[in-house]
Amino acid sequence: MTEKKQKTEVEAEVKTEAKTEVVTEEKKEDKTEEKKVPDAMIKAENLVKIYKTKETEVLALQGLDLTVQEGELTAIIGNSGSGKSTFLNMIGGLDRPSAGSLFVAGSNLFTMTEKELVLYKRDTVGFVWQNNGRNMLPFLSALENVMMPMHLSGTQEKHDKAMELLELVGMAHKKASRMNMLSGGEQQRVAIAIALANSPKLLLADEPTGSVDTRTANYIFDVFTELNRRGQTILIVTHDTALSKKVKRVVAIRDGKISSERVLKEAYADRLKESDIDWRSEDTQDEFAVLDKVGRLQLPQEMVSELGLTDNKVKVFIKDGQIVIAKPEE
Repeated sequence: MTEKKQKTEVEAEVKTEAKTEVVTEEKKEDKTEEKKVPDAMIKAENLVKIYKTKETEVLALQGLDLTVQEGELTAIIGNSGSGKSTFLNMIGGLDRPSAGSLFVAGSNLFTMTEKELVLYKRDTVGFVWQNNGRNMLPFLSALENVMMPMHLSGTQEKHDKAMELLELVGMAHKKASRMNMLSGGEQQRVAIAIALANSPKLLLADEPTGSVDTRTANYIFDVFTELNRRGQTILIVTHDTALSKKVKRVVAIRDGKISSERVLKEAYADRLKESDIDWRSEDTQDEFAVLDKVGRLQLPQEMVSELGLTDNKVKVFIKDGQIVIAKPEE
């Protein structure tokens, strides 16, 4: 083999090795730049719930789609009969869906056995009810009520953890008080501590401020905000206008489907504790219509009324890059 040929082969090998190193480095860089997509705490797709009697069938949910990411604080609003409580009960494992799919913290609510469902309700979700009587056992003290769920799961150091939770909700000084010795607001704060006793992945609250005064409602919301700051995923069903306008994400349900979403404006995000803001009247959120998986959306009733429709048909067209919905020409 000539010296010239040997030199050419060596150079080729060096170039190949260099190229391999570059590709390897690029792969490393690409892998480093990959961002982990957060897991969905709640994933509902085309969710349907039908209640049947001998004479009628009631369609409570009509193909609801919703995703709530881990670490979110989300509120659900809607008129009576809209399906919001039905949805909350299904997430809490208190009711079974009729069709569609529902995953919570990676668990399939459709395929769970009764035994798995019991463990799910004990370990995965915590519930705060509007009816205080469902939250506490009247013959136990506040401390004993918070410790009760821990006995069922075998939690260690029950007393210390229960006291820590009571301190979190500002009720450590009432640890020895029974239910009849506490006000409605105090009972609700203890209820939050009870719901957190087994460190649930998801906290569900059904009208948590529905039976308390404004001052207590603000305190309860502050507790939820602090819990969320610590990483707790929270889903609240509420009619409280002031509370819903403080939440970063609000989902509206109408006729068993998601009709719109509201997102807290950036200008209000850092002003949650300011006392001079009228949260009921100020426009604190941007509202967005929601398209379902087949491209349908719900129009707010006030917009439909303003169109003055005589039937259920509208004209839809695109103008200057915008979708326009108009009343048909008569």
